[in-house]
Amino acid sequence: MTIRRSLTCVLIAVAVCASVRAQTADPLPSWNNGPVKEKIVAFVRAVTNANNPRFVQPAERIAVFEHDGTLWVEQPMYTQLQFALARVRALAPSHPAWKTQMPFSAVIDGDDKAFEAAGEKALGDVVVATHTGMTPDEFTQLVVDWIASARHPRFNRLYTDLVYQPMIELLTYLRTNGFKTYIVAGGTVEFVRAWSERVYGVPPEQIIGTAFVTKYSVSSGRPTLTREPDVDVVDDGPGRPVAIQQFIGRRPIFAFGSSDGDQQMLEWTAGQTGARFVGLLHHTDGVREYAYDRTSNVGRLDKALDEATSGNWTIVDMKRDWGRIFAFEPTN
Repeated sequence: MTIRRSLTCVLIAVAVCASVRAQTADPLPSWNNGPVKEKIVAFVRAVTNANNPRFVQPAERIAVFEHDGTLWVEQPMYTQLQFALARVRALAPSHPAWKTQMPFSAVIDGDDKAFEAAGEKALGDVVVATHTGMTPDEFTQLVVDWIASARHPRFNRLYTDLVYQPMIELLTYLRTNGFKTYIVAGGTVEFVRAWSERVYGVPPEQIIGTAFVTKYSVSSGRPTLTREPDVDVVDDGPGRPVAIQQFIGRRPIFAFGSSDGDQQMLEWTAGQTGARFVGLLHHTDGVREYAYDRTSNVGRLDKALDEATSGNWTIVDMKRDWGRIFAFEPTN
């Protein structure tokens, strides 16, 4: 056997071994072995096998994921609200009237109880004041700058470090198998778009979320877009299936949520015929993350949990089903 032929045989053997390892490697290493993981893998194998009666054409392999509490930490306060409060404090010197004007005065003074007592209107006033009156590019840059340094109050880590590693693996696994993955966020679409591709591998055009009216105009000969203080799309509760139909145009066959605000999106996915997977993440780990459900003011999970049980949805118990929650945790 010549040296060239020997080298060729070695390279072929290496390639075959690499192919075998790729096929047998665990696609979801941060998920504990058990019924939930088995169900996910079995579903993906079924819908991607042309010889399986549950096979789904690639164009119809649509997967949607809610954002807060499903893909990253939402406790003790929604991250976008933290951003809005930080913007109020940054803008306060330019708005001296805010010192005595609720809810801005409560934010400036750090009076969380007063701000919470002011209710949803106060939240809306803060979001409008900090998210509109600028171009989408200007807003995106504000988000990029903030999220590059802002840290979570409990973990003292960047918010983008607090994405769930099991979900990152799941997104990758689905895309590897021909799925198109979308994030369906209750927060504003531009907030998530600012960093979603870098962190989740989901490009801006595959982010759906609450959106402000955007106005086109020409100023000094230059076309521009401006975010107006009026809401165009409310991507929460019953608004989620509407937004999915409006922006995707196909009903998902795979959906994941974590709260009552996701219930209608999960119902919409479960309500079709044919192959479908509906997952609900239950926050049960108060040591590594947070434990909350029916009485929580953030990410409340009550009615959707009942429906998940009666509707045979797949409930993911964070403590039981995830061996690792964050990428920075040591592996077992």
